[in-house]
Amino acid sequence: MERTTVNPWTWSVDLGYNQGEVVSGHTRTLYCSGQTAMSGDGKPQHAGDMAAQLALSIDNLEAVLAEAGMSLANLVRLNVYTTDVDLLFQHYGILASRLAAAKAATSTTMLGVTRLAIPTLTVELEATAAA
Repeated sequence: MERTTVNPWTWSVDLGYNQGEVVSGHTRTLYCSGQTAMSGDGKPQHAGDMAAQLALSIDNLEAVLAEAGMSLANLVRLNVYTTDVDLLFQHYGILASRLAAAKAATSTTMLGVTRLAIPTLTVELEATAAA
């Protein structure tokens, strides 16, 4: 698989993401459902704790990727949905450091939403990966 970043401006690179990515030569694409702070038995975790919810959401995303034989390094797109953008920015380093450690500078969109499917959840990660 070959990945070519598309960055007509450099400011996004400083923030840890690319404006776009061209992926060629890949044989598999994984479209992940939104991952949230859910336990293995489907129970929401860490009500009121954005940092803990974000960390578990990343863990859950990594579990889906691993089950498909991939890792965060295979991410080509990451959408972040949150019920509180300002609070998420206070804890964004949790996500940024995990992506940086995997050398994953994906194309990214962050959206503020009024609520997620389960009212106690505050962040959801939706991803696309290629290998």
